[in-house]
Amino acid sequence: MSTSVYNPFLSAQKQFDKTAELLDLDKATSDLLRSPIKEIHFQFPIRMDDGEMKVFKAYRIQHNDARGPAKGGIRFHPQETADTIRALAMWMTWKTAVADIPLGGAKGGVICDPHDLSQEEQERICRAYVRHLSANIGPNLDIPSPEIMTNAQHMLWMLDEYEIIRGERLPGTITGKPVGMGGSLGRVEATGYGVIINVREALKEIGIDIEKTTASIQGFGNVAQHAIELYQQMGGKVNCVSAWDQKEQKALAFKKDDGIILEELKSIADIFGGIDRQKAMDLGYEVMDGEKWLEQEVDILIPAALNNSINSSNMNSVSKSVKLIAEAANGPTSEDAAVFLQDREIFMIPDFLANAGGVICSYFEQVQSNMNYYWEKEEVLSKLDTKITSAYIAVSNFAIENDLNLRDAAYAIAVDRVARACHDRGWV
Repeated sequence: MSTSVYNPFLSAQKQFDKTAELLDLDKATSDLLRSPIKEIHFQFPIRMDDGEMKVFKAYRIQHNDARGPAKGGIRFHPQETADTIRALAMWMTWKTAVADIPLGGAKGGVICDPHDLSQEEQERICRAYVRHLSANIGPNLDIPSPEIMTNAQHMLWMLDEYEIIRGERLPGTITGKPVGMGGSLGRVEATGYGVIINVREALKEIGIDIEKTTASIQGFGNVAQHAIELYQQMGGKVNCVSAWDQKEQKALAFKKDDGIILEELKSIADIFGGIDRQKAMDLGYEVMDGEKWLEQEVDILIPAALNNSINSSNMNSVSKSVKLIAEAANGPTSEDAAVFLQDREIFMIPDFLANAGGVICSYFEQVQSNMNYYWEKEEVLSKLDTKITSAYIAVSNFAIENDLNLRDAAYAIAVDRVARACHDRGWV
């Protein structure tokens, strides 16, 4: 990791400032868009299973809702910070805009580690979180969803608490719910599949057959697992994945030269995507330091874990064989690393385009919940493919027409759409 202190919000603002200059935005619009429109910081006490009272700090930050209700996940993480949430909320605004769905951007979080909490304690946290936010979320206001270390069960507890407070059924308030309780088929696969749909389109553009490619992936959570699944279905081979080892409290990389077997790794992984070192070794995997995922001689790298994973301290480790990086995580590549890698002519699919499948399917779930009519899985995934492919082509065409890389083109399209909405509403 870089020795300098990484601030994701400052990085997000730097990215925005570059785009604002490119678009020649006026000062009022730039000032409005470079910071959140609303921040809610709060804390609440929870009685733990042993009877002790513990106070948890939490956030909900809404960046912009000019194009529609704010939308964004809720993460449970022990190192959560306000600046991380601010950055993620801003990136959600650009993500919904580049996908061209009528939503804005928000994000939330609770400083906690679900690994150390019982199910009952997690439920109390979910319900307390919503009680403090019930006036600030809703199907036409701000729509939360799962994120790092939260899941469908957490969302259902939150929805249940919200509906108890409101005294009515409002399933469109929260997405990522269990199927059968207002959730959408295809939602679990959506983000990971969306990453590979983008990879498919990018490989077409640069003239590479996906069946002849290899990949290394950082992370083994839901996004990574489904990205691997679709990539392998399309004929690609994954040689290496990294995952968090809960026992050792560090990331490890798991490698098989002839390709990892998804189902066997899933069988020895915990619910958070952590892989058991000894069981992996017993299955013939080479186990290495977690950073080794970045050094593999593959065609494609997919960072699908945390932000700032590729930075100035490790960017030189990227193999000369790498032709494409698809940012499945939010903000996984620092600005200086992105410039360095693009100078090496590595084709990069920016995060808020690469991982937009999740929010697109969240939008589909919201629409279905509000209509109380649910689509078959094939219809959801077909709509997802159409929407992501359209977004990719629009960004690619803009990049070619304006001699920009894909990241700058995606930012330009997204920021312009949000700025126009702010102007049309008369906000600036």
